[in-house]
Amino acid sequence: MERSVPSLAEAHVRPGSVPAPVLETRALVKTYRMGEVQVHALRGVDLTFREGELVVLLGPSGSGKSTLLNILGGLDRATSGQVLYRGQDLTRSTDRELTLYRRAHVGFVFQFYNVLPSLTARENVALVTEISSDPMSPEEALRLVGLGERMDHFPAQLSGGEQQRVAIARAVAKQPDLLLCDEPTGALDQETGRVVLSALLRVNEELGRTTLLITHNAVIAALGDRVLRFADGRVASESHNSRRARPEELSW
Repeated sequence: MERSVPSLAEAHVRPGSVPAPVLETRALVKTYRMGEVQVHALRGVDLTFREGELVVLLGPSGSGKSTLLNILGGLDRATSGQVLYRGQDLTRSTDRELTLYRRAHVGFVFQFYNVLPSLTARENVALVTEISSDPMSPEEALRLVGLGERMDHFPAQLSGGEQQRVAIARAVAKQPDLLLCDEPTGALDQETGRVVLSALLRVNEELGRTTLLITHNAVIAALGDRVLRFADGRVASESHNSRRARPEELSW
């Protein structure tokens, strides 16, 4: 029997309550200089991301999505404006403080898996758990993404989708508050992409991790609680899904 996934309001919020903000941006601006040209990657972005929410970010290349994700994850700094993590102003943080923030609170999943070929799936995940303060075990993280039977396989013995799921397990094993995903299915075929999306949704639903998912594929927007469409460094539109679709319902 198909399970209907409730919206954020139904799943994470008691009547009369609103989930706490995890991340907020205020008048966020990012500019780059390329030779004589100044590139405006973000133009005064104001956003709030709440506890347990899954937000899909859509938009063409160069619209500001990845720049925003890199700033939220502490990989890059804004030109002006603020990023608040549970009220802490990250824009005032030192490089060391940002490193500690990334290590303790942020899990990243990128389009390319970045798994080490000389290590098994279990050992790739253990790289993170060994430096985390309160991690789940590599075995638990790999079971969460459906790789319980593949833990001792090397990347060359795994499919592209399985390698991406190792990357997801590695990102969530340290139990971060935030899971930031930049085109996690961009290098995968449709069927494999569905499997990877199922793993991401399971992390969001079972662990309650606030999840931001960048994609060029508008069909994937149906999976989110909320959808942000970017254009020219701004949020061009925002919408909410009354019901979250399942990956197996999607066709692209």
